[in-house]
Amino acid sequence: MDDFSARVSSLLAARNADPFGLLGPHPVDSPKGRLWSIRAFQPRAVEAQIILRGQASPIPLRQLRETGFFETTLPIPSEVGPAPSSYRLRFRNEYGDVWETHDTYAFTYLLSEFDLYLMGEGRHYDTYEKLGAHVKTLEGVNGVHFAVWAPNARRVSVVGDFNGWDGRVNPMRSRGNSGIWELFVPEFDEGVIYKYEIVGPQNNILPLKADPYGFRSELRPNTGSVVARLDKHSWKDADWLNHRANRNWLEQPISVYEVHLGSWRRMPEENNRWLTYRELADQLIPYVKELGCTHIELLPIMEHPYDGSWGYQTLGYFAATSRYGSPTDFMEFVDRCHQAGLGVFLDWTPAHFPRDTHGLAQFDGTYLYEHSDPRQGSHPDWGTLVYNYGRNEVVNFLISNALFWLDKYHIDGLRVDAVASMLYLDYSRKPGEWVPNRYGGRENLDAIDFIKRLNEVVHLRFPGALTIAEESTAWPGVSRPTYLGGLGFSLKWNMGWMNDTLNYFSKDSIYRRYEHNKLTFSLLYAFSENFMLPFSHDEVVHGKNSLLHKMPGDMWQQFANLRLLFAYQYAHPGKKLLFMGQEIAQRNEWSETHSLDWHLLQYDSHRGIQRLFADLNRLLASEPALHQVDFDWQGFEWVDANDSDNSVYSFIRRGKNPDDLLIVILNATPVVRYGYHIGVPRPGHYEEVLNTDAASYGGSNVGNLGGMNAGEHAWQGRRYSLALTLPPLAAVFLKWRST
Repeated sequence: MDDFSARVSSLLAARNADPFGLLGPHPVDSPKGRLWSIRAFQPRAVEAQIILRGQASPIPLRQLRETGFFETTLPIPSEVGPAPSSYRLRFRNEYGDVWETHDTYAFTYLLSEFDLYLMGEGRHYDTYEKLGAHVKTLEGVNGVHFAVWAPNARRVSVVGDFNGWDGRVNPMRSRGNSGIWELFVPEFDEGVIYKYEIVGPQNNILPLKADPYGFRSELRPNTGSVVARLDKHSWKDADWLNHRANRNWLEQPISVYEVHLGSWRRMPEENNRWLTYRELADQLIPYVKELGCTHIELLPIMEHPYDGSWGYQTLGYFAATSRYGSPTDFMEFVDRCHQAGLGVFLDWTPAHFPRDTHGLAQFDGTYLYEHSDPRQGSHPDWGTLVYNYGRNEVVNFLISNALFWLDKYHIDGLRVDAVASMLYLDYSRKPGEWVPNRYGGRENLDAIDFIKRLNEVVHLRFPGALTIAEESTAWPGVSRPTYLGGLGFSLKWNMGWMNDTLNYFSKDSIYRRYEHNKLTFSLLYAFSENFMLPFSHDEVVHGKNSLLHKMPGDMWQQFANLRLLFAYQYAHPGKKLLFMGQEIAQRNEWSETHSLDWHLLQYDSHRGIQRLFADLNRLLASEPALHQVDFDWQGFEWVDANDSDNSVYSFIRRGKNPDDLLIVILNATPVVRYGYHIGVPRPGHYEEVLNTDAASYGGSNVGNLGGMNAGEHAWQGRRYSLALTLPPLAAVFLKWRST
């Protein structure tokens, strides 16, 4: 068999790695001079013709093989070959159906050598502009350019309904050592469903793969990628973005409402369906504005195959989930948030990915995105795979993805999930189940380098965007700049504070005197990081109960404790986060399968919690003392941290201006304490600006008649003091005003 016949046979057997060496126009020499041989392959066709631009009569192609391989030679006088737009191919199948198209294999490649070099270096942070599926116009012809990284593949094809899912029809061009494969398919447009058919290094055809850079996916359980344009939305949030870039967010009030879009509210009268992105914009945005929050944080909205993962087992990293609408619909949601003055954070999952066969696992038949050693490449807790952070292209993929959401969707920040599992090689592993680093230690040096580079690039390219670490250990400098040796995050979730706080509040008030340091301990390290104080979704699932039902006592005490819990969160230094439903004192654990229990708002006690939450947010926004100096001792001072016998805590919060001063007193028992003395730093009137025992919140309305003047009565080492009435299981906020 000669070389040409062998190449044709390999094409028909779906094993040809160089389709452009065989298909399309090729110069040939003949006794009549230089000709062009134009070859096409269409297995569904029994007849093929070529239609030259400007000529009325089509020219038939002869079929060289019965399986649809066609060829003709034409005297086209040109040194570079016929232009891709100068001819079309017409095919007819055995049923008489006829279709025409420009020749895919007449078009050249689009990716430059510099693109390929930067990708290989792991420094092409705009890779989402190059890989994936992009609607393009080449040589005046509209179509879609596909590109994918599969360095160990022997052949890669684009497949879909358009070619009968036949990998022989649209094999891609290999770009050599870069591992990139690309193909321009003319006359494709938005909405085309596709996957990649890959022949692995063992010459085996792999399960069809979704596009790692695909901008849209089919709705589960279907798994195809969908060609989507991201330039159709007309953004109206320029003022917000300019304002964001010029703010020091560490000195601003941040109150985050954490949301799972599929279960915030549903339509039970319509088969319990989800709200769409646009419906959520109509309903969720005004609700969060009424609550007074500053940001919405979304559990991962990147495409994921399993509802019960809540998005944390992400598969389509560049695709906003189709559960709630199109990419343009999600852009509309974000845009309207910004126009309403709300920021949007996304949960992001670079720590692991699922094993689904259509995803990244064994993408080209080898351990490509993951480690080959299960001691490094498998996550023991979640049954998922761990990224190989030592590979340039993998790091490029993840950083490009982070920038993608900030760029294309105007997202205001990323909350990075499971950072601790990335930092430690022995995370959740027993001795012998992990591989030490090159120095014999447990730190994942490649992951650390990735995290630092991620934060540097995000903060450089998108000033004002925040990166937030869910990091549960004592790793130093998580929220410190990389030039100071830190990891470079803007904020870190304070998991220790959250655990200690919920542990304390779960205790019956009679025993709290023995747990007093649970609430004071956090101030020993409160300013070691830029902390966010989270009561997240993780605390109200898997048998942990709702926040309300973590509280001890009878029903009145449970509600009073919950009010006190929220007040303590807002009084403590740090930014705030609360998961949806807790602001209405959700009784049941959260489930992704149904709406929040909105019917509870028919009861005064639940409406009272909601009203208090909104008032706390308004106080947070209006009082610099509660948000301006969250990360330095200058913003906090104990009045009395040691009254364990009474389970009372009192402290001062300060803003930058010495006159911005609030005193907070927490009474963690159901006992009213009359004439309770606290020392205050200066004379004047102390206005009771918030009391969680107010009747409007469902409390017993014990208080201090709106405030009182400080008396010149020395107490606790201070010249002036107040004799207060402390309401039961309640917090009192007092604002100093000069008289």
